[in-house]
Parts: sequence; structure tokens; C-alpha cells
Amino acid sequence: MTQRKERADALRNREAVLAAADDLFARSQSPRSVSMDDVAAAAGVGKGTLFRRFGDRTGLIQALVEARIEPLRQAVETGPAPLGPAGPPRERVLAVLDAVLRFKLDNRHLSLALEEAGSGSPYQAGHYVWWHRTLRDTLLKIPGIPDGDFTAHALLAATRADLVEYLAGQGGMTADDMSARLANYTAKILD
Repeated sequence: MTQRKERADALRNREAVLAAADDLFARSQSPRSVSMDDVAAAAGVGKGTLFRRFGDRTGLIQALVEARIEPLRQAVETGPAPLGPAGPPRERVLAVLDAVLRFKLDNRHLSLALEEAGSGSPYQAGHYVWWHRTLRDTLLKIPGIPDGDFTAHALLAATRADLVEYLAGQGGMTADDMSARLANYTAKILD
């Protein structure tokens, strides 16, 4: 069955909604303060359009994150080493964790909003499942790592958006400092 092409007005509305939501989350003091009413008004669409297109607030946030993460996903799945699949496992683990950290730093408002959405377990979200699987599969290629599944979860915990926000905001830690500390921590675990 062929997939129908999206109508031009529907595509424009989708892009307007994503841009408005992205801007509102970026400017908000707290991700919780951004409502679907706010997004609809800023995008110039009806609230019903949002719910038909994205389901709920969490669905809208997930769509924003997925749009932002897609180039990174391509780099991890098909790109060159060390991030891509052909990279040596140890270097790839470090590169993937750095990519997760940098993504969350660059997209703090969206990452926090998604983690705070409260729609079930964050460990079942599509992007988390993908990060975990990538890390786990790479860790299992490193001799001496007894439990790639748990180790992948534990390493990803160091990149949670609320922790990243705390370290960057209240802790005043720079992106490079966080990256270096995460790499050092990870290297100790891998050793």
C-alpha cells in the first residue's frame, strides 16, 4: 500500500507547530509551563489540530525530539568512525555517550520537557531504546564487559536531562568539562 503524500497546508501547519513549540520550550523557565493552548496560539492553528496531529503534549515533544535527533541517528547508524558502526567498540562507546550528552546540552529545553512529561517510563521512549540498544550492542563487543545491558543503562543515566541541566545550570559546568568527566568515568568502567 502506498503512503499518501501530506497536503501542503497540513505540512505547513506541522512545521509551524513544531517551530512554535520549539521556541516556547526554549524560552520557558520550566518545560511544565508550556501548554497546548500556548503552542496552538503561537502557531496560529486550532488546538484540535495539535491533538489530531500529535495526540497530546508528550507526542508533540517527542516529535520535536525526533526531528532534532534524526541527523545524529544517521551519523550513528551509517556514519564514519568513531561514532558510526565501523568504529572500534571502546572509542564508539565514548563517542556515542558524548553525542548523547551534547545532544541533551544543545536541546536542554526539549530533553527536560520530554523527561518531565510523565507519560510512563522514560526507558521505553523510542529515542532511549535506540540509544540503549546502540550502546549495549557496542559494549558487548568489548572483552571483559560482563553485562552490556545494565552497563548501557548505567552509562546513559549519567546523561539524564535533569542531571545535565543541574550540572550546566546550578553547577556551572561547561559542555567540555562535562564531556571530559563523562569520558573519564566511562573509561574507568570500561577498564
